[in-house]
Amino acid sequence: MRGGDPYIRALMRTITASEANDPQPYTIIYGGQHVSDLRRHPEICVPIVAGPNVGKCSTAAGRYQFLDITWKAKAQSYHPRPSGFLFWKQYSFEAHFQDAVVHDWLKDSRAWGMDIPKELRQGNLDKVLRRLSGTWTSLGYGIETNSMSKHLPKVYERMIEEELNR
Repeated sequence: MRGGDPYIRALMRTITASEANDPQPYTIIYGGQHVSDLRRHPEICVPIVAGPNVGKCSTAAGRYQFLDITWKAKAQSYHPRPSGFLFWKQYSFEAHFQDAVVHDWLKDSRAWGMDIPKELRQGNLDKVLRRLSGTWTSLGYGIETNSMSKHLPKVYERMIEEELNR
């Protein structure tokens, strides 16, 4: 992503490391398959085979593993260029729109009940990850930590150094 807050960009890259650690993160869906059409969220419900949600399915997709209902809700608030009009808006799921929606959502202190950029600048990554873990459960405080969860503070340190030196 170009532009925006470097602290938020580093956080976005950290979320990606935990949620969609793949060479093509924008097209990945839950379970590891890829989609080619990003004109909208794929809305493919993939059965969950492990963890506390076995037997359900997940529509998680893209770099930030947005559930379809989360994408629709957040795109309504943060998508920079929806198509259509009034109640018939469409929200492209193309890479730059995934980034734009997440960036602006993370910057919105009303959405999170905290000023995430300020907390990151003050070195409070743990506090931020804890707050976000209800949305991204792999961040280390949710119900589904993964092999990357414990490494996220180091990942963030590397990402913020890169972002600040761009």
